[in-house]
Amino acid sequence: MSDSSGQRILMVEDEEDISFLVRFMLERHGFSVEHAANGREALELIAGSPPPDLTLMDIMLPYHDGLELIERLRAQPGWERVPVLMLTAKAREVDIVRALELGADDYVTKPFQPEELLARIRRLLRRPR
Repeated sequence: MSDSSGQRILMVEDEEDISFLVRFMLERHGFSVEHAANGREALELIAGSPPPDLTLMDIMLPYHDGLELIERLRAQPGWERVPVLMLTAKAREVDIVRALELGADDYVTKPFQPEELLARIRRLLRRPR
């Protein structure tokens, strides 16, 4: 189907309908998706799992927000170069700038277009690491 077979994506998203939609779309395109429903689960995965090929992250999450998670992820050995794409309803410039300054590679606001999200994911995965 595409060159994405087997590429692992960590999705950190607390909204069930969005995580279901995104997982369905990604798996249909050959990606393997690991899901954390809150900041605590995400920290456990960051600390105890091998780095994925890409992380898709919300900002507004229970326990630890996405901005804190970017900082923790970037400090974790092996995760420094994992592309991080923010997928969030926070569309204010200050939030976007803060996420990018902390190490996010791209930023998509909700509601989002699935094909655009997929294109941005593929672009980040093509970059040499």
